Amino acid sequence: MSFSSVPDAAAAATPPAGEHAAVPVPRGQLQHLRRERAARWQMLFLLVVVLGPIVVYPLFRLLTLSVSGEHGLSFAPYVRFFGNADTRGVIFTTIWILFASAGLASLLGIAIAALLHFRPFPGARLLTRFLELFVAFPSFLVAFTLIFLYGSQGSVSIAIQDLLHLDKAPLDFLFGTGGVVLAEVVFFAPFVVRPTLASFALLDMRIIEAARSLGANSLMVAMRVVLPLAWPGIAAGTILCFLLTLNEFGILLVLGSARLVTLPVAIFSAATVDLDLNAAAAGAVLMLVMSLSLYLLYRHVNQRHAQRSPSR
Repeated sequence: MSFSSVPDAAAAATPPAGEHAAVPVPRGQLQHLRRERAARWQMLFLLVVVLGPIVVYPLFRLLTLSVSGEHGLSFAPYVRFFGNADTRGVIFTTIWILFASAGLASLLGIAIAALLHFRPFPGARLLTRFLELFVAFPSFLVAFTLIFLYGSQGSVSIAIQDLLHLDKAPLDFLFGTGGVVLAEVVFFAPFVVRPTLASFALLDMRIIEAARSLGANSLMVAMRVVLPLAWPGIAAGTILCFLLTLNEFGILLVLGSARLVTLPVAIFSAATVDLDLNAAAAGAVLMLVMSLSLYLLYRHVNQRHAQRSPSR
């Protein structure tokens, strides 16, 4: 072979300029690019057509309404709403009802979940299914059910009155703080049961049996073994309960009295009775901030709980 043929062979092996652009894209990579492009268009459609008019625009209008005055940008709506002497009492009542109702509902939900998981009984599975179905009921239905049972003309109240030969109904606590707390505890406790049961299902029972074999009683096992291991699911259910209780309106509307005014009721009254939409928007912004804070905390705890799930 002569040396003159080597450059010719190299030149034949070297593609001409611009030939790299004509190299075909692999079929799998092309399909992946098409899926990514379709996903971006779907997200854009979702933002513009669905979330835009339903979520984004109403929130934007709420924020702008809360800072609108007669002469443009103004924080006067916040001053009117929060400068009212009754607003401090409303906020205190809201927080008190929130911690009383959500706290008791969380404790009851955890106790029911522990009973269903660690002390199963005949009908436990049926009760679990009922609790799952119960969360689909509207909240005001629970309020009316309590009225039909324990109201002044309720069946239980009338039965006690007839049995004891009383002049008037013995039960008179529903239309006020007692009735609201009772209804919210009954309604929101099932929201804690399911996440807690899911967290209990991830426990390694060998650790619990080892603690019992070392002489730990039930209380020590619950406080030092079960709770530290299952706390993400318990915390997620508890935070969800607080979030839903904070935004509850149906029970308050049915069982709340004129003396029991919470923040949702005050916002509703400012918009419909006082016809002050700007002040109502200012209160709604506060509710939005509180709700989003609880929701972000719930997502954080729930994400940690989900990260632990595959490992067990």
